[in-house]
Amino acid sequence: MKHPASLPRVLIIDDEPMARETLEALLYREGYELLFATSGIDALQRMKDLAPDVILLDVMMPQMTGFEVCQYLKNVPEFRHIPIILVTALDGTDELVRGLDTGADEFISKPVNSQELRARVRSMLRIKTQYDELRRTLYLRELLSNMIVHDMRNPLAAILLYIQLLKRKSNQIPEQAKYFDLIHSEAQQLNAFLDDILMLAKMEKGKLLLTRTAVDMEKLASELAIKYVDLASSQGVQFVFRHQSDHAPTILLDLNLIQRVIDNLISNALKFSEPNSKVILCIEYPNRVTNPVDARSLRVKVIDEGPGIRPEDRERIFDKYEIVDMKQTGKSQVGLGLAFCKMVIEAHGGRIFADNNPVKGAVLTFEI
Repeated sequence: MKHPASLPRVLIIDDEPMARETLEALLYREGYELLFATSGIDALQRMKDLAPDVILLDVMMPQMTGFEVCQYLKNVPEFRHIPIILVTALDGTDELVRGLDTGADEFISKPVNSQELRARVRSMLRIKTQYDELRRTLYLRELLSNMIVHDMRNPLAAILLYIQLLKRKSNQIPEQAKYFDLIHSEAQQLNAFLDDILMLAKMEKGKLLLTRTAVDMEKLASELAIKYVDLASSQGVQFVFRHQSDHAPTILLDLNLIQRVIDNLISNALKFSEPNSKVILCIEYPNRVTNPVDARSLRVKVIDEGPGIRPEDRERIFDKYEIVDMKQTGKSQVGLGLAFCKMVIEAHGGRIFADNNPVKGAVLTFEI
């Protein structure tokens, strides 16, 4: 990222010396740092060092045309945000369509009109400046979020420790023990939420590596069921575990991540469940085979009897930047937990989706 005080950098890519000199003459008074490349290949080889804010790209060049250069740059995440103005003597509709299809942001025709050129470059620079400001804002927001998460972890760890000490040292009556357990459970849930934030950041930066082992899903799900029976009961909700235990295969999964996915889905279902309703955890093996380890044979459903999900929200709930208003309950669905689930399942090569329970409520399903 360039320093904000640096001059805007305009890269001119053209194989003709006269064409490069013409564009230089038209722009030299604009206060830009003008950069030059004699071919598309030359520009691509030096792109990281050149770091342009706008590219003026000739279409008709040998070896690699402007269309090919444009398409290549727009397919590279590091460069796709750089505005490209195609400079062309071609004026047919086919060429215009082809340029748009390759990702060009603007066109200018030869012979170049000086006022038009300067106006189009200024327009593209405004777009680039807005992008850079947005990127800086997002970077600062991410930095602040990470600082907050790290600062919260220490006092939360102390809270969990003190709860454990109080449980051991105090002579609790049954009702007090119940409340200690609930406080401990909620603190653990908050701790898992902070872990999810950090994990999402790692996944988005490509730093997360899956540690796959052969997982006994029956054992994992049974342990989770035991955990949630009492928690659901405290809300007046019945928790049900349905599974196919006969000859269930072990699955190659990252145990810790999958456990947290199921935790998130169940917690989400309980959040929107009313008293006297059910939450069902269902484990299925739709593609069961004789091979004891089948990496694509698992379906997990979490079914609730809450308000359900509107069709237009079934994709949005997995977006971490979305807040879906569940008007029937007065609660909001923040996408962070489900965004984490989506990224973990997709990292396993699977898919996760939402649907409505035919009776009442929602069904969240993932398949691997």
